[in-house]
Amino acid sequence: MPIKVQSNLPAKKILEDENIFTMDETRALHQDIRPLRIAILNLMPIKEDTEVQLLRSLSNTPLQVDVTFLTTGTYTGKHTPKSHLDQFYLTYEDVKHKKFDGLIITGAPVELMEFEEVNYWEELEQIMEWSKTYVTSTLHICWGAQAGLYYHYGIPKQTLDKKMFGIFEHRVLKRKEPLVRGFDDVFYAPHSRYTTVSHEDIKKCEELTILAESDEAGVFIVMAQEGKQIFVMGHPEYDRISLDLEYKRDIAKGLEIALPKNYYPNNMPDEKPNLVWRAHANAMYTNWLNYYVYQVTPYEL
Repeated sequence: MPIKVQSNLPAKKILEDENIFTMDETRALHQDIRPLRIAILNLMPIKEDTEVQLLRSLSNTPLQVDVTFLTTGTYTGKHTPKSHLDQFYLTYEDVKHKKFDGLIITGAPVELMEFEEVNYWEELEQIMEWSKTYVTSTLHICWGAQAGLYYHYGIPKQTLDKKMFGIFEHRVLKRKEPLVRGFDDVFYAPHSRYTTVSHEDIKKCEELTILAESDEAGVFIVMAQEGKQIFVMGHPEYDRISLDLEYKRDIAKGLEIALPKNYYPNNMPDEKPNLVWRAHANAMYTNWLNYYVYQVTPYEL
């Protein structure tokens, strides 16, 4: 898939080095097609890493995708240079009168706070309400999924006894649903979180359907309104070394953190982790773009 991004976005060079097809605005203007307009509300602290991960995940279909990165206007994080945000990001106020084919709401490192305590919660509520009318399909990831389930369906999150951290085995429950088309019966996905949403609370809500779950990590993919809202509890977009960086960052801070489960060969942090979740992650993002965005969205936004 040709991903359309600003010419000088740092992620563009990284993706091109991986032989992923990107194009800038000038070339895109010469193609007589309407690209899918995808907004990404990037709530992760190191936004450049998430940019690369998500653009890579969206790069596996023949469709052209025009990506708009969004950040919160009511809060500015400390881990991404303001110059980067000013150059490559818009806010809800900039786009609230525009329509998008798809929206991705990422995770955020605020899960141990109550939703209402998060300093941009009211803005996020506005965005999630706006998405009902202005977005064809919204994909919520990790804390973004917990926030979406809470806002739209009143389902609370629960604090875990210890961090869900590592690569976990999942199984498909609704094989005929297009979002999991091409998945094996059993697949793997990364998790890195201190909170969860209970299987029982989700099952009580008739509007929600569980598509995949894990015996150890719990519910993984939930869908509502025939795919207008999709909630993914883990981080399928993570790189090979994402959990490694998190683990070694916490160790350097002197925090108590267990080894990520099922991640390092022989549980040795100096060994290169095996990448065992990329194929299913790519399938999920491709299926989302094709079946819940491209096949559903109107030609004229």
